[in-house]
Amino acid sequence: MTEILVRAEGLRKVYGKGSVAVDGLSFTVARGESLAVVGESGSGKTTVARMLLGLETPTAGTISVCGRPRKGRTTSAERRRRAREIQMVFQDPYSSLDPLQRIGDVIETSLALHFPLSARQRRSRALELLDAVGLTDRHATMLPRQLSGGQRQRVAIARAIAVEPQVLVLDEAVAALDVSVQAQILNLLADIRSRSRISYVFISHDLAVVNQISDTAIVMSAGRVVERGPTRQLLRAPQEQYTRALLEAVPRPGWKPRRRTDGSPPSPHPTSPRPRI
Repeated sequence: MTEILVRAEGLRKVYGKGSVAVDGLSFTVARGESLAVVGESGSGKTTVARMLLGLETPTAGTISVCGRPRKGRTTSAERRRRAREIQMVFQDPYSSLDPLQRIGDVIETSLALHFPLSARQRRSRALELLDAVGLTDRHATMLPRQLSGGQRQRVAIARAIAVEPQVLVLDEAVAALDVSVQAQILNLLADIRSRSRISYVFISHDLAVVNQISDTAIVMSAGRVVERGPTRQLLRAPQEQYTRALLEAVPRPGWKPRRRTDGSPPSPHPTSPRPRI
């Protein structure tokens, strides 16, 4: 029987004077599954991520993680327990790291909050986690500013998996990285999932990235789901014009910006056929 780790039903989030960010969203995430939530800026996808983590409270609807409802105020002990269930990796790792804290200490701090380990055990485990994400003992002694963007994102992933969560939410986690570094991080995430059967909720605007990391996908526009299904099937034969427009925005080999005569920014313009997805 499939074990459902995340269940969201009828999620709705309204801000201020009636600004609807998410409207009627429902989905499930099974153990070991990678679900992509896709859409352009303002589609509501990041609000979904924040509600899953408890950083935003739904106006309506319910969320359960690992069979437990997420609602109401929590104690510090409850917050720690929830953190063992679900963690988040943000788009900008630099802003989520203490600029004065060395990388090894970043990981050890997370371990100290959740496990009764000695100082020696924490240091050993921190080095194991850094090695698992492709970093070395030398990186443990560095400050965040001494690392590249890809290395900082590896640190963010190591810190998130340090508490052994069941679910990892990745909010545009590779959007700020060069294409070659994106590929490295996506391969790393695939390896982690195959080893641990962790589940991913992958938030992205980039369908090329989504194709590499997810099993199923939800496409959002203006807070609503416009299309959903197995990722490969959805990208090969999208049924909705909005999804097709997102696909058209993916740069192809030989892509060049098309200069507009009205002075507005260039738009994607494929100069070669769409690649196979």
